[in-house]
Amino acid sequence: MKLGVNLVIDVGNSNSKIAIFQGRELVFYEIVERTDAVFLKELIGRFGVDCSILSTVREEDKTILEILKSETCYVAFSTEKNTGILNNYLSKATLGLDRWANVIAAHRLYPQEDCLIIDAGTCITYDLLQRDSSYDGGSISPGIRMRFKALNHYTGKLPLVDWDEQREIPEGRDTTSAILSGVLQGIMNEIEGFIASQNKINQGLKVLITGGDAPFLWKQLKNSIFAPQIINDPYLVLKGLNEVIAFEYV
Repeated sequence: MKLGVNLVIDVGNSNSKIAIFQGRELVFYEIVERTDAVFLKELIGRFGVDCSILSTVREEDKTILEILKSETCYVAFSTEKNTGILNNYLSKATLGLDRWANVIAAHRLYPQEDCLIIDAGTCITYDLLQRDSSYDGGSISPGIRMRFKALNHYTGKLPLVDWDEQREIPEGRDTTSAILSGVLQGIMNEIEGFIASQNKINQGLKVLITGGDAPFLWKQLKNSIFAPQIINDPYLVLKGLNEVIAFEYV
């Protein structure tokens, strides 16, 4: 069976990403604050959607689910969905769906290769897919904005810093720039540390970066010694979800 037109929705903590795939080609992409029923119906009609899938970190919207189930061939997504990966994660019920979708995408795009997946959103997650298609888990740490908020919340005088991702990491010459320097340079040191650690174990490691703050990370990393092994893919979760549909119906 040929892979048709798929509607893929990734609902995160801050916003929702909506995509249309024609087979494995991304033909439409939009970020919205919330998933709107009228907008979804319009998309389904405009593109002639065959199948749909939804990943969410929030409570599922019953209205949206009803639309997907009634107007498309809906594929329910969970960490039980597997496209050929040995999932050794000990608490599958608490494994983030976005993390699992990233692993599925890496497995499809880079078969028989060691992949470190870095997803920088509300949190920063690190997941390792090994070349033998096994997945043991990874790490979760606070995201960029969460770190700024924590410094403000847990101290008496430190301000909440407004971060502009287009700026370079400054020197800490006053309190605001010291917070910016500490948070941003600390994150870069953390990420480079994870990559360096995995490079000692896995030769030829591919590093996939994705998520809302990935452009900032890529800007900082593209001149580093790790640049040749880094791939910036903003659509990794969506590609993984689309791959679940492909596995179900092709």
